[in-house]
Amino acid sequence: MKQGFFTITDNTRLAPNTYRMVLAGDTSAITAPGQFVNIALTGKFLRRPISVCDWEEGTLTILYKVVGKGTAQMSEMVSGQTLDLLTGLGNGYDLDKAGDRPLLIGGGAGAPPMYALAKHLLARGKHPSVILGFNTAAERFYQAEFAALGLPVTVTTVDGSAGTKGFVTDAMPAIDYTYIYTCGPGPMLKAVYDSSVTSGQFSFEERMGCGFGACMGCTCQTKYGNKRICREGPVLEKEEILW
Repeated sequence: MKQGFFTITDNTRLAPNTYRMVLAGDTSAITAPGQFVNIALTGKFLRRPISVCDWEEGTLTILYKVVGKGTAQMSEMVSGQTLDLLTGLGNGYDLDKAGDRPLLIGGGAGAPPMYALAKHLLARGKHPSVILGFNTAAERFYQAEFAALGLPVTVTTVDGSAGTKGFVTDAMPAIDYTYIYTCGPGPMLKAVYDSSVTSGQFSFEERMGCGFGACMGCTCQTKYGNKRICREGPVLEKEEILW
């Protein structure tokens, strides 16, 4: 974990209530796709945890959905403003278990960490496929960015207004995969767990107090004992998850 100040270079609306923020600063503590940052906001007691969408030396990209006062405050920020970030939080995804054809599944706000994961898997010579799940066509984001990586991308929408009608699990049977990486809301993760035919890694969303394991507020039970989502997670192995 590392604390540092980042300067906003871009803050663009991608879809209703969904924004992309690009920041300049020290990204050296970020070491794996699936990690997150914790953002301090003026007037707010708790930091806001946001997954890392992409990073390189000196540049960080996050995608976030406006769901409360904190993220609403972020959506109004402009280039040149600075933010206090904790970086390098969480365990991230283990790429060594991917096999040749991993399947990446992102549901709504769970889609962003799949982007950096896809880039790192491609760099290892893997052949990932992607499923992105949304409620409506209007809520879609980053479909073109994934496709620009040369990946097969399947979009599902609950109302059928774009792509496959239904949930991400409705698109899974048509894809031949060796492993699953996924991030999204709890009900989606449970459905993917029940539908998957391989092992995998599941990134959980959880309310966090400190974000680095001190407060124990995001502790969950696993087959191997209690784990803190912010520290031993947010990524858990399929075989250790208790529903």
